Amino acid sequence: MIRRRGCIAWMSELTLRTALGPYPHVAGLRDGAIRSDRVRFEFETVEPITRAFRRMVRTFDFDLCEIALTTLAQAVAYGKRITGLPLVMTGGFHHGSLVCRRDGPLRGPQDLPGKRIGVRAYSQTTGIWVRGILKSEYGVAAEAINWVTQEDAHVAEYPDPPFVFREAAGKDLRAMLLADEIDAEIGLAALDAPEVRTVIPDAGAVAADWSRRTGVRPINHVVAIKTQLLDAHPWLARELYALFVKARVGAPPAYGMAANRGAIEMLLRFTAEQGLTPTRLRPEDIFAADLMAT
Repeated sequence: MIRRRGCIAWMSELTLRTALGPYPHVAGLRDGAIRSDRVRFEFETVEPITRAFRRMVRTFDFDLCEIALTTLAQAVAYGKRITGLPLVMTGGFHHGSLVCRRDGPLRGPQDLPGKRIGVRAYSQTTGIWVRGILKSEYGVAAEAINWVTQEDAHVAEYPDPPFVFREAAGKDLRAMLLADEIDAEIGLAALDAPEVRTVIPDAGAVAADWSRRTGVRPINHVVAIKTQLLDAHPWLARELYALFVKARVGAPPAYGMAANRGAIEMLLRFTAEQGLTPTRLRPEDIFAADLMAT
């Protein structure tokens, strides 16, 4: 409802079917504390939120959806009509995401060629960060390793390369690592420290030094919207950005292109180098033009 000179003018709200993770920095949007006269969010709970990504790029189930940055890049590369908003939902350093058994023989990244490394999907963004770091910092190419996966890419048109192997349904990468069926794994959660260690020694300190040198803090998930909605409502990208900014609490990841361009450009470079997109994309290719100056 909008008041103008003593009268009331009604503007119909645009309802967006939305899927976002349950983060504190979007709680105000979920509970209605942050509102707009022009936009209403109709939330669907998807657990884990990564299950929404495939639905966004294959069947377009959502108008507005959290999405892995790699999935967004692949979707745009393969002609999907979705557009990114520079609203970072998750991110963090990944030097410590590559783990091996504590009693295993790996001494460091130099021992990885020829080994078997498990990752949920070859296109998983954490895996792309890890492989990019292995290549740029240690000279270990992705194709020198045998990648063991559980899933295909969210974007159906992308075929895994020949050095990627799909495990049989029901196989668990955590159990495979502990049983010595794979040599290392990316992104395992809930393993006790006595069972595993990072392949990169002193990973936390190495990651901090890498970030100082590169000026990059990696990001994983952003937000995407159906491009047709931006075409139909030229004000929408800025309205959404303002609402997300207003909802921020605590110390969430930074929003906007100025804070995240370096990380976005690096991940798009890694994505192209690893063959996940046919060409190297620019941030301008996948994010809303109205928000490039944020």
